[in-house]
Amino acid sequence: MKFPQKHNLKQIATIINATYVGDDNFPVLGMNEIHVVEPGDIVFVDHPKYYDKALESAATVVLINKEVQCPKGKALLISDDPFRDFNKLTAFFKPFEKATSQIATTAVIGKNTIIQPGTFIGNNVIIGDNCTIHSNVAIYDNCIIGNNVTIHAGTILGADAFYYKKRPEGFDKLLSGGRVVIEDNVDLGALCTIDRGVTGDTTIRQGTKIDNQVQIGHDTIIGEKCLIASQVGIAGCVVIEDEVTIWGQVGMTSGITIGKKAVLLAQSGISKSLEGGKVYFGYPAEDAKKKYRELASIRQIPSLIDKVNKI
Repeated sequence: MKFPQKHNLKQIATIINATYVGDDNFPVLGMNEIHVVEPGDIVFVDHPKYYDKALESAATVVLINKEVQCPKGKALLISDDPFRDFNKLTAFFKPFEKATSQIATTAVIGKNTIIQPGTFIGNNVIIGDNCTIHSNVAIYDNCIIGNNVTIHAGTILGADAFYYKKRPEGFDKLLSGGRVVIEDNVDLGALCTIDRGVTGDTTIRQGTKIDNQVQIGHDTIIGEKCLIASQVGIAGCVVIEDEVTIWGQVGMTSGITIGKKAVLLAQSGISKSLEGGKVYFGYPAEDAKKKYRELASIRQIPSLIDKVNKI
């Protein structure tokens, strides 16, 4: 998430009431999660296990809960609770805006686009030309939709990320300030749910077709010309490359990459990154031919046991 204008380290420290290491005028351009940070961004870290990863990332400002040696060319914001203060920054730069109408006055809707009754379109949404948005779709603030997109009834774009920190008193939610971006020629089935990024974009690239009742988590990127069948569940921060086919009821964990032109057969469980150009099946998902041979071998076990018992 980029800020509307450049800020400096002292200004950011004032917002969250933090101390800092670095020049007062050190430039701060935005804030992001560690997998998408760029120079000028703030990243937060609150566990020693991840200090090095944060300090060595592309981020040039690290919001951290201990004063450490500051790498050259970077700055530190020192906080007793970086998670809380990252939320303060999200709330400051991306505050929730109450809706005042079914279709926000700040929404931009392209030529020949049809909006069916009951649909909600939030603040600062942009929808391209020749789209069809069916009834009872909810498009939250700041979503971007390209041209020639079809969205079927009941689908929700831009709900919050499922991202929590466990505390003694319960779970503390990480606020979402990102967007959903749908590129040209995408079809979304009925009752799909696509969560916005925490600070970045959840993106579905051009030409991808998605069936009914598919869940896509925060900050996930789905490539061009993918096919995703019904009841697939995709966790946050997943990268699905171009022309991947995912059949029904596949579930996958967060932070993995599915290579170009991979095929994931129905009801597979994906627990790690997979190479492109192969067919996968089972849990944990493996090469489908290998998995089928394993299943065939398992089916032979009872008869082998009977033979052993007869000896």
